[in-house]
Amino acid sequence: MIIDSIQSAHKYTALHPLFAEAFAFVESNDLNSLEVGKFEISEGLKLIVSDGNAKTAEESLKKFECHDKNIDIQICVRGSETIGWKPREKCSNPNGEYNAEKDVRFFNNEPDMFFQLTDNQFVIFYPEDVHAPMIGEGAIKKLVFKVKI
Repeated sequence: MIIDSIQSAHKYTALHPLFAEAFAFVESNDLNSLEVGKFEISEGLKLIVSDGNAKTAEESLKKFECHDKNIDIQICVRGSETIGWKPREKCSNPNGEYNAEKDVRFFNNEPDMFFQLTDNQFVIFYPEDVHAPMIGEGAIKKLVFKVKI
């Protein structure tokens, strides 16, 4: 997992060939005016834009998730978002089977830690990062880039 502000995104472009493309998209668009929806940026790079109410920790932890085939770059555009995190190696209580179509696996474990993102901060979740996003109060606008491994 990596946490930083969007102004420092250039430090991470060498970590994956599509990271540079995702961060270039961020630099060349007004994030506040992006419409809610799902968009294919290029092969292997998708974007989900959401703008909605935060969840309680209990609600978010029902979908304590990780992915096998994608890396998430999650950017908080507006609001204050708390996210729960735990390394997958410490998650011992699966919640159902892996959904290959949606590339998601859920766990019934408690996070090891919670952290907060605010305007123009981001987190990169690799497959070994189990996460519970969108915890907080009020509205949160965020971007989630799905980067194919």
